[in-house]
This record gives sequence, structure tokens and C-alpha cells, in this order.
Amino acid sequence: MLPLESVPNFSEGRDSLVIADIGTELARFAKLLDVHSDADHNRSVYTFAGDEEQIVDALLAGIAVAQERIDLREHAGVHPRIGVADVVPVVAIRREDGELARETARIAAQRIGEELGLPVFLYGEIGEGRGPAFFRRGGPEELQRRIDAGELTPDFGPRQLHPSAGGVIVGARRPLIAFNVNLANADVEAARAIACTIRERNGGFPGVRALGLDLPRAGHAQISMNVEDWEAAALHDIVAAIEREAAARGVELAGAELVGLMPAGAAIAAAGALLRIQGFDASHILELRLLE
Repeated sequence: MLPLESVPNFSEGRDSLVIADIGTELARFAKLLDVHSDADHNRSVYTFAGDEEQIVDALLAGIAVAQERIDLREHAGVHPRIGVADVVPVVAIRREDGELARETARIAAQRIGEELGLPVFLYGEIGEGRGPAFFRRGGPEELQRRIDAGELTPDFGPRQLHPSAGGVIVGARRPLIAFNVNLANADVEAARAIACTIRERNGGFPGVRALGLDLPRAGHAQISMNVEDWEAAALHDIVAAIEREAAARGVELAGAELVGLMPAGAAIAAAGALLRIQGFDASHILELRLLE
């Protein structure tokens, strides 16, 4: 099994040619597993796997295309961002490869700064525990102001954000689940209120980051989430809580959306809970047993 995956988020979700070209470059060096694009977010999330050298080479190639083809000054989307390659996580698929993921992320960050000339900020396990939101707060203009004021300094690359490509946030982390729940209407205030009740920093589920967003192209509001510890916060429990909060506000759900891929264990836990099968875990899944 390949030891690492990367899930870079690029600030383009509408131009199919640019989305395809980034994917082609990533696939030249690593195993491309999934591409998820959203026009309202104006963002594409790529999932690919490889060894440390393949991960770094793929990232450099994909980010180079984004730097050439995407202009952040003309970008409009509901998702916060600071660059055309906004957040670039390297993920250890197995816990024992955590240090490999961290070292690979550091190498990728240094090369992005040196070879592509983009300011790079470290987050997560290699960035003093800071999350992407720490850098995105206020957008690129506010980030540049903080740099100029000496409040923070890029870990690699220049101190000036690239005029059209911005900066890059690079980190290492465990697998997470990017998961969205859509509301049946465009009530963004309800989405924001529900997001507040379920995210960790407001007393909700551990490891859950959530935003309430208005998706005008799709015609509904959305609760956009990162579930950073799916073992501590099960998806079926989160959805049940959202459904209760929505019902209390007279709002119906309009389905859920998985961004990228998810660990099998999370789906197994949800299936076991919904089917009320006691003791249901990965050992009861035929295909996983066959892979042993």
C-alpha cells in the first residue's frame, strides 16, 4: 500500500480545462484517486497517493499549473482562501507513517517556496498546531498586512504574497472527512446557526470545523465541515444533530455531500449504527478481509 496521500485544495471550481490540466499534472507523478469540484465554492479538491518523492513532485507540478492558469485577483467563491493552491495537506494513511508525512510536507513546503517563489505557511502538526483558518482570516489583504506588521512570517519563500497566486498553506495531518450537509432552501442564517452548534470551538463535536455558507448557484445553503477525528465524532451522530437543529428552525435537509474520500472505518461505523448491528467493525467487511 502506498504510504501517503495528499489532498490539495485549488481555487478553481468552474473552468473545466484548468481543473483537468491540474489533475493531469498530478497524475503524471502520483496515483490520482479523486477530483471534487464545486462552482459555488469555486474550489477543487484532489486526492492522490504515492511515496514521499511522488507526493512532492506531484504537488510541485500541480501548483505550477495553478500558478500559471489561475488569477486570485479575479477569483470569486464562497470558500475562504489565500492562494490559488490554498491548502496543501500531506496525510499519513497509517499512523506509523506520521513522521514520514511531516517530513514530506516540510520538503514540499521548502521546494514550493524556493522553486515556485510562493510564500509558504506551515500548519497543523508541523505548524505549531495552527489551522488554515488562522492564515485565511481577513483574506489575502489582511494576511499581507500581518506579514508587513511583523505579526507572522512565511516559513519558506518571499515575504510578499504573489500578486495573482497568493500564498500556500502546507501541513501534515491524519485523515479527515470533508463533509457537507445541504439545507432545502437558501437560509444561510440557519446554516450559520447550526454550524455554530456542532463545531468544536462552540462546544459541539470534538474535531469538527464548520461553516454556514450560501450557495447561490446551487440555490441552497450549506453546512460545510471538516471532521478531523471521525472516531471521536461519528458522521451519523453529526448528521442526526444537524437534522434536529434544522427541524427546530423549520428547515429541512436536502442531502449530504462527501468531498474527496473517507476512511472505510467511518462508513462502517455509520452502517453499523444505522443497522443497529452490535460489534460491527472492519472485520465484518468481506472486501477488507480479502485484502488482509
